[in-house]
Amino acid sequence: MAAAAEGGAGYPAANGGEKPAEQPQEFDPSRMIGIIKRTALIKELAAAYHAECLACCKELLQLQRKWEEQHAKAKMPEEPKISSAKPSKHRKR
Repeated sequence: MAAAAEGGAGYPAANGGEKPAEQPQEFDPSRMIGIIKRTALIKELAAAYHAECLACCKELLQLQRKWEEQHAKAKMPEEPKISSAKPSKHRKR
């Protein structure tokens, strides 16, 4: 974190100073544990959203089916109407 104090994020200092030599960061197991915990929380959150999405989709499908059933019955005529056919303008030979 020395780079952050000298100029921020590994960039040269604002006063034109040279960039300090890069040192490989040492392995810090506590950072890995945090990453693993956050990854698990993200997966849990994704699973919760997925389950909620499926529940909403199922509810929507049920409502659509119910709506279609109600409107299909309303649109169906009780008895088919016989339309009077107009006579043809041309005579058949």
